[in-house]
Amino acid sequence: MNQEQTLAAVLHSDELPTLPTVASEIITLTAREDTTLTDIGDLVSKDTALSAKILKVSNSAFYSFPQQISSINQAVSILGINAVRSLVLSFSFLSIKAGKKRGHFNFETFWKHSLAGAVASKLILGQVKGADTEEVFVCGLLQNLGELILARTFAEEYEEVLKKVEDGQYDHLNAEEEVFGTFHSTIGYEVAKNWGFPEVLLLPILYHHEPTLYKGGNPKIDATTKALYLSDLLINILYSNKPEEFHKRFNKEAKTLLGLKNKDLEYILNEVHTQVDQAGEYFGLRIKNTKSIQEILQEANIRLSLMNLDFDQMNQELIRAKVKLENLTKELEAKNKILANLANMDGLTEIYNHRYFQITLENEIDRCIRNASQLSLLLIDIDHFKNFNDTYGHQVGDFILKEFSRILKENIRKYDTLARYGGEEFTVILPDTNAEEASAVAEKLREAIDNTTFSDSRDEYHITASFGVSSARPATIDNFEKSNFISQADAALYEAKEGGRNQVVTYAAKKRWYKF
Repeated sequence: MNQEQTLAAVLHSDELPTLPTVASEIITLTAREDTTLTDIGDLVSKDTALSAKILKVSNSAFYSFPQQISSINQAVSILGINAVRSLVLSFSFLSIKAGKKRGHFNFETFWKHSLAGAVASKLILGQVKGADTEEVFVCGLLQNLGELILARTFAEEYEEVLKKVEDGQYDHLNAEEEVFGTFHSTIGYEVAKNWGFPEVLLLPILYHHEPTLYKGGNPKIDATTKALYLSDLLINILYSNKPEEFHKRFNKEAKTLLGLKNKDLEYILNEVHTQVDQAGEYFGLRIKNTKSIQEILQEANIRLSLMNLDFDQMNQELIRAKVKLENLTKELEAKNKILANLANMDGLTEIYNHRYFQITLENEIDRCIRNASQLSLLLIDIDHFKNFNDTYGHQVGDFILKEFSRILKENIRKYDTLARYGGEEFTVILPDTNAEEASAVAEKLREAIDNTTFSDSRDEYHITASFGVSSARPATIDNFEKSNFISQADAALYEAKEGGRNQVVTYAAKKRWYKF
C-alpha cells in the first residue's frame, strides 16, 4: 500500500470519525474575518454540555483567572476566540470513540498520552519568552491524530504496525511506512485539513516529528511545531521503557530548538506529572498518580544496575534500593506538603491566594448546608490604589499590600479565611456569622485600616478601604450558588465605592443596601 492509496481509503472510510457539529461550525466561523465574539459565544452556548465543560476549565487552575467566569460569552471575551476554539476542539477530539473494528490498539491509553502531550506542549512553550501559547494545547492534543485514524480505519493492518514495534523490528514511524507507505503525521494532517482546520493547527501536526523541515517562516507555527516535537520526547520519558535515553535527548534538543535554559528544563520536568493529573480531571479522563520524572529515572537506573548483578548482589542491592526509595518517599511527601502549601499562598502578601479561597468557600458552603448554619463573606478593595501606585511607585504599593494583609489578619478569628482576591482586592470568609456580625467585623477592619499610619524607611502613608458584605444561610436557599454569593458581596462593594468609599455596605435581598 502506498501513501495515495492509504489516504484515499481513509478519507472514504465509514470508520473515519466526524467532528461534532459545534466543532465543525466553529472552524468555519473562525475562518471568517467578520466573526465577532458574540457569534462564537452564541454558537458554543447552543451545546449545554460542552458549555459546562468549557466553563469548568475556564474557572480552573488551567487558566487561574482571578474572577469567576459565569457565561460562555464572558469566557470568549476573556479567553479570546482562538482559545475557546481550542477548548471546543479539545473536548470534541477527546469524545471520539473507538470504531466498530477493534484490535489491540488501546484507545484509552492513546487519549491519556495525547492529553499528556498537550500539557507538555503548553508547559514547554510557556517557558519561551514572548511565545504565543494560545493554541499549542490543542496542537499537542492532536499531534498524533493520524494514529487514531489509522487504528480506526485499518484495524487489522495497524495490528501489523504494533507487532513490528513490539518485536523490535522497527520504530513506530518506520513500521507505519512499511505497512501503509506513509506516516501518521501525514494522515493526521490530511484528515484535519479535510475537516477545515486552519494552517496554524495543521502544519504542527504535519511536521511535529521533524520540526526542522518546516520552512514556512511563521514564528508561531515554527515554535509550536518544535514544542510538539519536544513534548513527544517528554511523553516517552513518562511512558516508554527507555526514559533515560529520551531524557538526554529532551535536555539537549530543548536547548537547541527553543533555547531553553537549565532552570526552564528543571521547571518543566518537575511540573509535568502534576499538570497531567490535573488536566485529566479538567478534561474528564481518569489519570491519577502519574510518576514524577525523578522517580521514573531513579527506577530506570536501578533496573540498569540490577541487570549486571548476580543473585546475592541483586538481593542486597534490592534491599538498599528499597530502603533508599522509602527514605526518598518520606522526603518527597514532606516536600510535597510544603509545595502544596506554597501553591495555596500569595507570594507577595503571604496570605491565601484566589485558588485557595475558591476551594475553601465551596467547603464552607457544604459545611453550612450540613449544619444549617450561616456564612458571611467580605470583599475588600483598597481605595484609589492605582493612583497610589502611580504616585509612590510599585515598591511602596507592594509594602502597603503586605502591611494591609497583616492588619486584616491580626483582626480576624483564627478560623476565618483571609485571601488575596486579585490585585488590591481581598476577601474574608466568616463561618457561623450573620449579616449584622459580619458588618461589625468589616467596620472593625475598616477602622483599623483608617487609623493606621503606614511607615516605611522613607515616608508615612495613609490609605482607606471599602467593604462589601454578603451573608446567607445556604441550607434555606434552593440551588445555592457560590458565584451568586460572591456577586452579592461584589455588588455591595461596588455600592460602597460609588457611595464615597471608606465605608461598609451589606447586601440584602431585593437590592436593599445597609450602610454601616
